[in-house]
Amino acid sequence: LEEKIAQLQCEIQEVEGKNIIQEKGIGGVGCILRPNVADQAAEKANRIQRLAAEKTRLKIPIIIHDEALHGIIARQATSFPQAIGLAATWNTELMEKVAAAIGKETRSRGIHQVLSPVVNIARDVRWGRVEETYGEDPYLTASMGVSFCKGIEGQGVITTPKHYAANVGDGGRDSNVIHFSERLLREIYFPAFKACFEEAGAGSVMAAYNSINGIPCSADRWLLTDVLKKEWGIKGFVVSDYGSVSGIWNMHHTAATKKEAAKQAIEAGLDVELPSVNIYGEPLLQAAKEGFVSEKTIDESVSRVLRAKFRLGLFENPYVVPADAAKVNDSQEHRKLALQAAQESIVLLKNKDNLLPLSKSIKSI
Repeated sequence: LEEKIAQLQCEIQEVEGKNIIQEKGIGGVGCILRPNVADQAAEKANRIQRLAAEKTRLKIPIIIHDEALHGIIARQATSFPQAIGLAATWNTELMEKVAAAIGKETRSRGIHQVLSPVVNIARDVRWGRVEETYGEDPYLTASMGVSFCKGIEGQGVITTPKHYAANVGDGGRDSNVIHFSERLLREIYFPAFKACFEEAGAGSVMAAYNSINGIPCSADRWLLTDVLKKEWGIKGFVVSDYGSVSGIWNMHHTAATKKEAAKQAIEAGLDVELPSVNIYGEPLLQAAKEGFVSEKTIDESVSRVLRAKFRLGLFENPYVVPADAAKVNDSQEHRKLALQAAQESIVLLKNKDNLLPLSKSIKSI
């Protein structure tokens, strides 16, 4: 049971020189390769994999994740225009090429999952994450999201469309409570997610911080099981936003205890808690031991995580070649592509009636 639950856990802290992985394995680690240049990141990724693949009883490899909205976040990685700029190119073929370059750099470092793209619809410019999105239009967002996922997944890296769903910030406040009708969700806020899964084969999805109509997204069975798995037939796994499982208990207060939060999340269909062990640690273990959560429910989540690891080929080959990472990252070819994307993302404003520059005599707008 401990080893099963470990596959639903992640760590964001340094794992080398500690006994975090060796004792019972772990599902994944995140964001610990950022400070390293490409070949050093690959070397470190290999060392971390060895802890799991050679030092644990079951020898189950690890999924390493990071963010890659416009390039993998790391030293010596190519930086492309931010998502809102890429959307402004209106060029889905270019988007797929950019994503393929990002995927190649990502995989070469030993990273297997990116917490991208953001396919939330941005309809309030006060929201602090507008630049991470593809804008306000569901069709453009779906088209860009599909191209991004195709490009990344084609390089053997799992994409994670986020934040499911409607993490738009009521009143412009990030991750605030949302009160939307089902029709609004289905017509405006769901289509891009659905397209990423059905057309591009996205391998995971991130549940959002916010609640919808009083239910936290990370504990919403309708969202995570009825729509995702039953209606859309998604075979991938569901991860939490960073700390969103804890939010069931300490932000939304729909659970009185951590153990109850664990039950709500895993029974809703949330498979992996990010970024570190909390609710899916001792609270979930105790809930399972007491029969508060059935082991069958845990088995279902574990199977989705293991399926992803098999699909990535990690059991056969968990390691990468550091020299290849040094060649691929920040290459001239990728720099040239980044320049093209930057040029195509430029937006010109029409200065109708010479409104600009504004007169200094204007006291307020």
